[in-house]
Amino acid sequence: MRLLLDEMYPRRLAEQLRAQGHDVVAVVEIPELVGSSDLQVARRGQQDGRVVVTENVADYARLGPDEHAGLVLVNARRWPRTTGGLPRLVQALGALLAARNASAETEREIAGAVEWL
Repeated sequence: MRLLLDEMYPRRLAEQLRAQGHDVVAVVEIPELVGSSDLQVARRGQQDGRVVVTENVADYARLGPDEHAGLVLVNARRWPRTTGGLPRLVQALGALLAARNASAETEREIAGAVEWL
């Protein structure tokens, strides 16, 4: 599984996950996506075969399964973007990616799926 981290996440989160061997890109690393609508981010993820990771549940949950390659919805209270919270989020996303990659799910199997972290 490949991830696209929504704009609220810092570049270093993607860098730390890449250091673990995961294929992760942050919106903040893609200049043409910075400031884009949620639909544009979701469609870019779909185009690139990337599941979008976001805390923006209200907006992304409205998207139909044909408008994204998959979503990981993050509870901001459980996984805060703080100095203490980000390492836990790296660990949780790393574990999710390791589990998904071990099961060898194809992009087709996860396309349009929504999962909570």
